[in-house]
Amino acid sequence: MTQIADAKTRSDGPFGAFFRHRSLTVELARREVLGRYRGASFGLLWSLISPFLMLIVYTVAFGYILKSRWPHTSGSTTEFALILFLGLIVHGFFAECLTRAPTLIVGNTNLVKRIIFPLEILPWPMVLSALFHVFANCIVFAILFLAFNHYLPWTIVFLPLVILPLVILTVGVVWFLAALGVYMRDISQITGVLATAMLFLSSAIVPVETLPERYQFVFALNPLTYIINQARAVAIWGNLPNFIGLGLYTIIALAVAQLGFIWFNKTKRGFADVL
Repeated sequence: MTQIADAKTRSDGPFGAFFRHRSLTVELARREVLGRYRGASFGLLWSLISPFLMLIVYTVAFGYILKSRWPHTSGSTTEFALILFLGLIVHGFFAECLTRAPTLIVGNTNLVKRIIFPLEILPWPMVLSALFHVFANCIVFAILFLAFNHYLPWTIVFLPLVILPLVILTVGVVWFLAALGVYMRDISQITGVLATAMLFLSSAIVPVETLPERYQFVFALNPLTYIINQARAVAIWGNLPNFIGLGLYTIIALAVAQLGFIWFNKTKRGFADVL
């Protein structure tokens, strides 16, 4: 029976399980979001308060203390803060999933030992929970942008389209790390450092065009850099996204998702024995 279920899962591909168990996935995501704020006085309002406080900290640190400015802009601190904030939103989504992925299976041993539970859907509630916070952050961003500039670029409607390829890539990475974290527990110590490195080696807080050319390729190899640049193009500067570039990124993301899904299914039979 288990072999039949595994064969059906593999035939469905990386997104089949999500659609077959979408009700369960959404419920798990809802519980994860609500569980994070359970007992807090402001409840879900913290999803809006936290990004606002984070923006204040980074603005004071980079805008007022370090006097950082973004090239080819007006040079105002508020504009720099919004540019910085959007980069932090994209990085925050990926970093949350990256750091939590290695303990995803280890932290759900009760589900691993249930033969009928579809383990391959476990990354989705985590990703959806992280996307909820992206949505909350984007609301804060839109409110602040509107307050400072008295308008919103209509191209901001393309922001979900820009972030979608990163979501697909992230799910593939989570599948890979979740499985690897069962057999190599030290992975969780590395991902935190990697998430920080990806922040400082992306265009989130560093204008890549101001760096020497010999270093720019390192930032270009960071999968966050392109998405951050495209997010700023549509949400701040009112430009249309680069559809060809996003299409190529999506193809690569789908390949990563497929490989991560295959790796997860190849290794999940040993989870119960290791745990």
